[in-house]
Amino acid sequence: MVVRVVHAVLGAAVGVLWLVLPGMTTTAGDPVAITGDGPVASAPAQDEEDDESSVADLVLPLVVAGVAVVLAGYGYARRTRRARTRTTPGGHPVPPPPPPFAELDARARASLVEADDCVRTSREELGFAEALFGAAAVAPFERAVRAAEAELSAAFRMRQRYDDGVPEDAAARRRALAEITGRCREAGRRLDAEAAGFDQLRGLERGGGEAPAVAEARFRELTDRTADAEGLLVELGERYPPAATAPVTGYVAQAKGRLVFAAARLDRTRRSADAGDATGAARQLRAAEGALSQAAVFVSGVERLATELSAATEMVPAALTGAEVEVAEARGWLAGGPTAASAVPVGELRARILHADIVLASVREALTGGPYDPLGALRRIVRAVVPVGVGRAGVLPAAASLVARSAVGAADGFVATHRRAVGAEARTRLAEAQRLLAAEPAEPAAADGLARQARDLAEQDVRLYGHPVAGAAEEASGAVLGGIVLGGTPDGGPPMSFGGPDTRGRRTA
Repeated sequence: MVVRVVHAVLGAAVGVLWLVLPGMTTTAGDPVAITGDGPVASAPAQDEEDDESSVADLVLPLVVAGVAVVLAGYGYARRTRRARTRTTPGGHPVPPPPPPFAELDARARASLVEADDCVRTSREELGFAEALFGAAAVAPFERAVRAAEAELSAAFRMRQRYDDGVPEDAAARRRALAEITGRCREAGRRLDAEAAGFDQLRGLERGGGEAPAVAEARFRELTDRTADAEGLLVELGERYPPAATAPVTGYVAQAKGRLVFAAARLDRTRRSADAGDATGAARQLRAAEGALSQAAVFVSGVERLATELSAATEMVPAALTGAEVEVAEARGWLAGGPTAASAVPVGELRARILHADIVLASVREALTGGPYDPLGALRRIVRAVVPVGVGRAGVLPAAASLVARSAVGAADGFVATHRRAVGAEARTRLAEAQRLLAAEPAEPAAADGLARQARDLAEQDVRLYGHPVAGAAEEASGAVLGGIVLGGTPDGGPPMSFGGPDTRGRRTA
């Protein structure tokens, strides 16, 4: 580019020189008389010289004008290009306009949902592989899943802080959203990196070996457990009010539906394998395994709730007594007793104590008034006593932990079995509840509240998902479960496998 400019400038200089050269070599004095005896030029010759001089005088300005036009065009093009790529004469690059917050937020939400689905699916299939090959064989893939879970947990923690308004600065919030997306991508990358090795271990595309047999054994086990869970749920309904069993309402029916779906997919697995279609068999097997995993979640939910209700029933009287003792201790603060002073203002503490007295009295009345919800009673006791500033010793921390574990488990099971419809907000609240419950020291009261919020948000997402209403025949055949149209998996999506976003759908039809 510089050479072209130099050539153009030299051409212009030469043209100007040609124009001014005649003036530089012609004197301004009188013409000199010709005294020699040589021949004098004839008139025609003189005319030719005049014509040549006129042509030269005409061409040179045109050349100069052309050079000027070229230089002007080059300068305009260069200025235009510079204006498009630079902001100042100093040449600093123009940064692209940042994407709007709405776009960054949507991208972060989608990344969280996708990464969470990948981790959950990978964890599920890892269980089938471990049942067949043992813990040592799946150890590298177990490490990959744990690493992905760690990245995802950090992303969920950042999202929770973001939803809480931290950080406040706009630029920092943009960076937070970008880091959330980046951590989700890293979680997926770790799983993608191990997908090929995991396929090599399982060998589903080579015929699957004993994998169908493992799935069929799991199917038979879950069939027996589902029948037991159905009887257990009937017993719970006789002992406790509907509110106590509400978290698992419909779970037995949905477990049966998943088993129907799994049975159909296992049958197709065998038929595809007999026909020599190993790829089709692998796809059908993965769909069956996914249905079996969801059935296990439903059955485990019923079993877990029965255990929790039994433990809560035994704990309620002791928790109630302990709560009344601690409220009495707080009342001693108001009287200026020897106990340590409360950090709560006197007026507010008095109101909290009054509220706790009312709640504890109503719980005692419920214990003598017929069937009651023991987990609900424990929750009411804990919530009434914690604001008073006590509840740090005795049975109350154990009661708070039991209530929180129950709420977290119920929310996690619901998200696991409806994750195609559940969005990022419910998953974020659930992840934060899990973190608080596992923290040192744990924060069970906060974990319980967040887990219940997560369940409510997840149920709302499912209601708004827009599933078509199914007929009785479709429901019976397993084509639709809980209003969710069945496709490759019980929740309507294609069969997914161990891996991240780039690999988990590799067995999609």
